[in-house]
Amino acid sequence: MGFRTQDAPSVADFDEWSKGTRAEKIVPMARHWAEVGFGTPVVLHLFYVVKILAYAGVGLLVVSTTSGIGGIGDIGDWIYEPIVFEKVVLYTMLFEVVGLGCGFGPLNNRFFPPLGSILYWLRPNTIRLPPWPNAVPLTRGSARTPVDVVLYAALFVLLIIGIVSDGTGPIKQLDTDIGVLPVWQVAAIVGVLTLCGLRDKSIFLAARGEVYGSLTLAFLFTGVDVLIAAKLVFLMIWVGAAVSKFNRHFPFVISTMMSNNPVLRPRWLKRKFFAHFPDDLRPSRLSRVVAHVATAIELCVPLVLFCTHGGWPTALAAAVMVCFHLGILASIPMGVPLEWNVFMIFGIVFLFVGHAEIGLRDLTSGWPVVLFVVLASVVVMGNLLPRKVSFLAGMRYYAGNWDTSLWCMTSSASAKVAENIVAIASMPAAQMERYYGSPETAQLYLYMGYAFRAFNTHGRAMFTLAHRAMAGYDESDFVLTDGERICSTAIGWNFGDGHMHNEQLIAALQQRCAFEPGEVRVVLIDGQPIQTQRQRYRLVDAATGEFESGYVRVGDMVSRQPWDDTIPVIVDDDPAPPGKSSE
Repeated sequence: MGFRTQDAPSVADFDEWSKGTRAEKIVPMARHWAEVGFGTPVVLHLFYVVKILAYAGVGLLVVSTTSGIGGIGDIGDWIYEPIVFEKVVLYTMLFEVVGLGCGFGPLNNRFFPPLGSILYWLRPNTIRLPPWPNAVPLTRGSARTPVDVVLYAALFVLLIIGIVSDGTGPIKQLDTDIGVLPVWQVAAIVGVLTLCGLRDKSIFLAARGEVYGSLTLAFLFTGVDVLIAAKLVFLMIWVGAAVSKFNRHFPFVISTMMSNNPVLRPRWLKRKFFAHFPDDLRPSRLSRVVAHVATAIELCVPLVLFCTHGGWPTALAAAVMVCFHLGILASIPMGVPLEWNVFMIFGIVFLFVGHAEIGLRDLTSGWPVVLFVVLASVVVMGNLLPRKVSFLAGMRYYAGNWDTSLWCMTSSASAKVAENIVAIASMPAAQMERYYGSPETAQLYLYMGYAFRAFNTHGRAMFTLAHRAMAGYDESDFVLTDGERICSTAIGWNFGDGHMHNEQLIAALQQRCAFEPGEVRVVLIDGQPIQTQRQRYRLVDAATGEFESGYVRVGDMVSRQPWDDTIPVIVDDDPAPPGKSSE
């Protein structure tokens, strides 16, 4: 990759390449990805590094202005003050819910503009997605109203008030003379975030409610229970993420991330993460070892961190987990959850090093345990019933096992979307042509996106099912667009969560665009429940509804190459297929 120029995939004859089938056109893109990744120019990675530094620098300045806290030069005297942790949590939630954190910028295929979030959520008539419109009163509908705008603005203002406020005064239990944030501020933030989330799940997920919302809820407790609850939230994040990686998908995530890692520059090294480059691009033994070691670290080391209370075991465990998050950070993963990893590193130092002596034996009430049980219950439900629970709420981060969708759209359907929805960003294909400068280059990068999706196990099934979705139509009339890109344009925020672009978004767009039958066909694939070795799918026509459902077997997906779009499909109405089942 160059400093300013992208290491672009090349084909000897573009016209000849264009004549190939989708699978044939993915082959050179997949091989390019295996050696280079997306080929992002160095300057763009440096941009994200500067953004991380800006996040940390502004956060440090904001915290240092708190009354009773010295300047930045005295950081050693106040870094472990409880109010510092509270403000960092609220500041990071603000950073995320504005749209500057996860999902920001070109590395998330967000070009013009590089963020959505606040640009959408302060604007009436944009699309909102209530999580339970039939169960929660006053939440039906998909159009953002002035009430929604006021709620989001209130959350924005309350977060700013919180991060610039002073403490409540001495608290002996916490050994602080500065105190913590006023309870009314914390309660107001929790309340407004809840109302925002009930009206639009996009805002709750963008605020990373499962992380920063849970920690803010912990701030309502008293004394040392605040810190114990925060430690339990961290523990649940790590353990939940580790358990979700007990699957056959995660090694595919490792090989894909390593090939896109800007720190691992030599091509020969990136090839080592694949079984036999260039013909067998399934994960190699090295990828599997890295996956298993990473899962073991994420599961076991936090338990040591939580159960030890100082000394070398705590220091060693903290060092391992800091390196763990630095490793994720250095890879600059897709979706760019960069500030989240910086926050986790800060939390390790603050909670488990700075307050190592505090543990469960110091509890003064049962509320921290209640919070932990609630979070654990959501994690369990997320693993057992992935269609019902967002992978974020279920803490199934980067497990390679998510709900996904692929939208097959005609040019007339894309024109209707551009004309009829209230949005800031244009349709993905138009953005790519504008960014890359020509339709030919944009087409190559479109297929690079297909290759990335196909490197994940569900990608094989996705492109197999696309043929079934377009059966009876001319496939050349459709442009296949990842649901993430549709979500980015229509809602203003996306972060790998298929719950954001399922039947609910399809219905919202149909209401506005009145697609004709056959204009929009969508492939929806559920995440794999932890207790089975299959993933269910639905095929939906935006105008007429679901027309096919069934499942694909994990064993079939993990045994195929990224460009293989002939995965066996078991349709619900069909009898069980002959042969040995992989379940």
